[in-house]
Amino acid sequence: MDLLIVEDDRDYAGALKAELSALSHDVTVASTGPEALTAVDARVFDAVVLDWMLPLLDGPTVVRRMRERGHRLPVLMLTALGLATEKVGGLDAGADDYVVKPAAAIEIDARLRALLRARGWTEGDGDTLRAGDILVSPGQHRAWRGDRPLDLANLEFKLLAELARHAGSFVTRAMLIERVWGYDFEPTTNIVDVQIRTLRRKLSVGDEADPIVTKRGVGYMLEA
Repeated sequence: MDLLIVEDDRDYAGALKAELSALSHDVTVASTGPEALTAVDARVFDAVVLDWMLPLLDGPTVVRRMRERGHRLPVLMLTALGLATEKVGGLDAGADDYVVKPAAAIEIDARLRALLRARGWTEGDGDTLRAGDILVSPGQHRAWRGDRPLDLANLEFKLLAELARHAGSFVTRAMLIERVWGYDFEPTTNIVDVQIRTLRRKLSVGDEADPIVTKRGVGYMLEA
């Protein structure tokens, strides 16, 4: 998993990063609430391990602002004393689970995997689909090309996500109609072609190359 640890105790954060990295996780550390918000806005993480007590913004405020910004990734709250008020406050703010510090890395790992399974996300890939420099997060309903966030309408996002799931392979119009629009028949209108054209314009800005390949009589492919 690609994890963000938000912890101002540098020794504890360093030890936790080392232990979780040894469990094959990619770990980034932030030490303040604003740093955490900047990090989740800039890239996709599979989950966040968030301390309750943080400088500038406390943990509940951070998770509340994450949810307000549309971030749906799992958040595991770290509480120092395990008080009921802390647990309830964190969950009410939008956290998914909590654990009392100091928690063993293997327990944190197990809890995070359980949260991913509960959401139906794939362990290891979590909520992330990648195709070249395009990144799609279905759970957060967000997408990027490089460092540029993509402003996509709902159908455009669903279409991009479906193409990203099959990156490097052609997807037929019939498959897209069934999986994106939910039809079990091919309509007489050119709804797929219209949405593909709109999606292309949003994916390719300036001198960016068009990542969608069209093969007449076959379908569309998002380059991997």
